[in-house]
Amino acid sequence: MTYRKARMHRLFAADGACLDVAVDHGFFNEPTFLPGIEKMHEVVGRLVEADPDAIQLSPGQARLLQEIPGKDKPSLVFRTDIANVYGSPLPTRLFSEVVEGAVEEAVRLDAAAVVVNILLLPSQPDLYRQTIKNVTFLARQCEMVAMPLMVEPLVMKVGQNERYAVDGDVSRIVTLVRQARELGADVIKADPTDPAEEYWKVVEAAGDCPVLPRGGGKVPPLEVFRRTHQLLEQGARGIVYGRNIVQSENPKAMTAALMALVHQRISPEQAFRVWQGEEATRG
Repeated sequence: MTYRKARMHRLFAADGACLDVAVDHGFFNEPTFLPGIEKMHEVVGRLVEADPDAIQLSPGQARLLQEIPGKDKPSLVFRTDIANVYGSPLPTRLFSEVVEGAVEEAVRLDAAAVVVNILLLPSQPDLYRQTIKNVTFLARQCEMVAMPLMVEPLVMKVGQNERYAVDGDVSRIVTLVRQARELGADVIKADPTDPAEEYWKVVEAAGDCPVLPRGGGKVPPLEVFRRTHQLLEQGARGIVYGRNIVQSENPKAMTAALMALVHQRISPEQAFRVWQGEEATRG
């Protein structure tokens, strides 16, 4: 067994699945990302109590998790890159930069993995090239210290109000996911496809690399559970959800329901009842 696998075993449970709660949104200078995570000390504390498999945090917030005493807490997924591709109006020049010394800092913070984007945006070849260089640089750094590399390949399009939005085109997502695997990804974090029933193609393109779908914007709980179930049935090894957990009225209830979906493979309707049961205890 390699040392990298030792860290992967901390990220994925014994059944090979993972729920990673992303709360690194404040990194991106976008006000619409902040509701629900204004008080990060409280957010991280509540999430540790909710007990997902992992929590995804930026360099300035990761200590909030790792300073909590005890060994029974979620693993750390460490965000390494900062980009300005969100929000409206868009800047005239886009960038995506890796934080200096990111992998070394991840080792010092005892992270289970680091995460980085590949950004494929319309008419932005320089940004795409920059993110490819970010991945190749981090892949080498991770190899030297046996740190798992999670790559987040994002295919985007211009949406409403000139904001960039997810492009669910199956062929484009599959191609970028395959490139991420070829570049050395140990874990893939990828958007759902449109149509959703073709997500198996993403899993196939990743090969032996586990795929964790992204959650995106907040939607009603039952819709979250149905979408999650559909993705898991096609071979996804878990999920990375942020706003659908931290912006919910009861993050603990949502985490409990999603953990049951991911690890026990219950139905969406059963997950909804778990959510209702947890909701009833809130107060």
